[in-house]
Amino acid sequence: MSKAVHVMPSDGGWDVMEEGSGRTRHFDTQGEALEVGREMAQRNRSEHVIHSQDGAIRQRDSYGRDPFPRKARKVAG
Repeated sequence: MSKAVHVMPSDGGWDVMEEGSGRTRHFDTQGEALEVGREMAQRNRSEHVIHSQDGAIRQRDSYGRDPFPRKARKVAG
């Protein structure tokens, strides 16, 4: 899987950063950063990690091969 894409709070806005790249894109609103981060994660088939205002991880979405796929439940029939 490619490097995860993080959306995190920054001075006066929100940053989108791809792990290992060292590059960061800055946005004024969280919504803008979420949209760009999601598009990057989908394009890279990687994980999209969303941080809350205090920096804690709030949500993770995987757009690549899931290393821990859910097991299918058998339906009695």
